[in-house]
Amino acid sequence: MPKIKTNRGAAKRFKRTPSGGVKCNASHRRHILTKKSTKRKRQLRAPQRVHQSDLRAARRMIPYC
Repeated sequence: MPKIKTNRGAAKRFKRTPSGGVKCNASHRRHILTKKSTKRKRQLRAPQRVHQSDLRAARRMIPYC
């Protein structure tokens, strides 16, 4: 059985958690930050969990990470 290639773009964006979940960074933190409140920007710093509906696809893209 051949090895599965890791999707390199996904490997840079996602990390596996010990319990089998996948964490990622929040979106909306790149630009147009002046109109966003300090609280909102602070909360976007925290790592997010990949949604349940996207979890299977994310795990398949990073099989060995």
